Amino acid sequence: MEAAKEMVKIAYKAMDEHLGEDIKILDISNVSTIADYFMIVNGINPNQVQALVDAVDEKLSEAGFNAKRIEGANTANWILMDYEDIIVHIFSKEDRLFYDLERIWRDGKDVDISEM
Repeated sequence: MEAAKEMVKIAYKAMDEHLGEDIKILDISNVSTIADYFMIVNGINPNQVQALVDAVDEKLSEAGFNAKRIEGANTANWILMDYEDIIVHIFSKEDRLFYDLERIWRDGKDVDISEM
């Protein structure tokens, strides 16, 4: 779980530096076995969405954490970045509202980055 927390901090900083909107961290460790944390963020346009994807992947790779898979990168609507312990969801604003992962995963615990 310590590695997961470190990944969350790195990904959060990368998203924050690239002005990702409404960055959410959900601790899903007690409700799912797929990961410890979900991170959800949106960009305001396709270029920013892609910049968020690139920044997260670059910073996590530099720290020695490589994505198991990245899906949706060619659409810039919903990109799922699977790092095993954390899953990063980067959305366009419209798709984030449409899919509403925060509601679907409401059994997860909201985490403030200052708690990490």
